[in-house]
Amino acid sequence: MDKNVLRKKYSSLRQSLSEKEIDNLSLAIANQALQLPVWDKLYYHIFLSISEKKEVNTEFLLHILQGKDKSIGIPKADFENSQMTHILLQENTAIKISDYGIPEPTTGIAIPPQQFDVVFVPLLAFDEAGNRIGYGKGFYDRFLAQCKKDCIKIGLSLFKAEPKILAEALDLPLDYCITPQKIYTF
Repeated sequence: MDKNVLRKKYSSLRQSLSEKEIDNLSLAIANQALQLPVWDKLYYHIFLSISEKKEVNTEFLLHILQGKDKSIGIPKADFENSQMTHILLQENTAIKISDYGIPEPTTGIAIPPQQFDVVFVPLLAFDEAGNRIGYGKGFYDRFLAQCKKDCIKIGLSLFKAEPKILAEALDLPLDYCITPQKIYTF
């Protein structure tokens, strides 16, 4: 199916969910995540949810990471050069909503992409082969290409997999995708 059609379909499906439904589904995703063989790693990257876009609420996963005393990086997007910097989340990290509606750190210690062992990846849709569709700006495709080869890429989705999404040359497939009902392994 065409990526733009899928973007519209899944954006619409998300918008039909209440905040309570998203929280319940997000908690189920966080509980599923505990089954993955990734908790012996040190550096984790996680996005902060854009509530207006009704993304998976990553607050539950953040609590797990903090409870396991992991080093956590959060992204800050630069729309002028279509790149992200990754800031170490600390107790005193100030978070501000950007002009694009994204919760981001204002300042902090940068972590290079090559340092991350695990990346939790936002997406709108994914398929049974681990291909994903984001918002179409390519921020995560560029970021994941800079990560080390054995970095574990984990998608978070409120919905089940599509049968097939046509991948493009720069697209990097996920290693896992967690939904409220199951974990897909690729």
